[in-house]
Amino acid sequence: MKEKVVLAYSGGLDTTAIIPWLKENFDYEVICCCIDCGQGNELDGLDERAKLSGATKLYIEDITDEFCEDYIVPCVQAGAVYENKYLLGTSMARPGIAKRLVEIARKEGAVAICHGATGKGNDQIRFELGIKALAPDIKIIAPWRMTDVWTMDSREAEIEYCKKHGIDLPFAVDSSYSRDRNLWHISHEGLELEDPANEPNYEHLLVLGVTPEKAPDEGEYVTMTFEKGVPTSVNGEQMKVADIIKKLNELGGKHGIGIIDIVENRVVGMKSRGVYETPGGTILMEAHNQLEELVLDRATMEVKKDMGNKFAQIVYEGKWFTPLREAVQAFVESTQEYVTGEVKFKLYKGNIIKAGTTSPYSLYDESLASFTTGDLYDHNDATGFITLFGLPLKVRAMKLAESKKNNK
Repeated sequence: MKEKVVLAYSGGLDTTAIIPWLKENFDYEVICCCIDCGQGNELDGLDERAKLSGATKLYIEDITDEFCEDYIVPCVQAGAVYENKYLLGTSMARPGIAKRLVEIARKEGAVAICHGATGKGNDQIRFELGIKALAPDIKIIAPWRMTDVWTMDSREAEIEYCKKHGIDLPFAVDSSYSRDRNLWHISHEGLELEDPANEPNYEHLLVLGVTPEKAPDEGEYVTMTFEKGVPTSVNGEQMKVADIIKKLNELGGKHGIGIIDIVENRVVGMKSRGVYETPGGTILMEAHNQLEELVLDRATMEVKKDMGNKFAQIVYEGKWFTPLREAVQAFVESTQEYVTGEVKFKLYKGNIIKAGTTSPYSLYDESLASFTTGDLYDHNDATGFITLFGLPLKVRAMKLAESKKNNK
């Protein structure tokens, strides 16, 4: 019997060409595995295409709920945003994909896992760190880094290679963006985006929604509820997390929410430019933040912000299956005990506008916050507080003045 390799299969030209390439160069039996994280109709027709290309079988594994509950929710609770803008749509999905690839490899008795990520990107790191952490004995094959045997350097070359191996597929020389899509977002790279001096061609680019200019002229109110930091309903309808994100994607796309154009720092050392559409995710993150403002104390919020940045870096760098991620997530989860309540906001032309927040655990006290003196706060107490709080500044100023005087 031939040894087996599990191929992370998307159905695109790259992974289609990899199937005969693996058989020709390694004499493997190829088991394709497509992991569904909410890609939608991108999965149509994959079984026929994989087998036509020489794969023995194709697994289509739906991990959408796991993706939402085990990866997205912890990132939302952490407020994990990479470099102040990127909501980690691709990054969050990779550990779940790696985990399922390992599970299928174990089931099939495969000796290797192959992926089609390039040698310039972040995904190669995320996939391989996940596989190494979960299955250190399984070999990893990365064709794009094997330049001695992977000689295809263009779509034309890949199409020609497939034709030589009797695979006549409906692929053409592409003039579209390089995209990655799941339930949380869709990313766009390539074409005019390769030059940061160019404005994105949003008419050609957008998939999940419209620009703010094309959004309705009337705003739309939305209410959400959370229970211990987990979203539980939209507009009064209880839903699982995946369905909440779907609903928010629909609402956000309609109103031009969550379109960002960024130049980010990749793990491998280069900068890359891309446009991300994250309509539902942007709303969910903002709604969660809106509730946390009401229920978290100042010191906890301060530390949590630092932990959120650290969590974003961990996820971006593919270090999900690490003790550090577990430790930071444990801290974040401890802060979510009282993040329960209702958030209301208005969506209007790319904006999420607050319209009221309530929680049974709110730390806001009107008698304290108002200008009227109440029983809990005596204005005169502030005098002593400011004296002590500002003492280091006053002493420093006095010492500097004394030093200048003595040096004259």
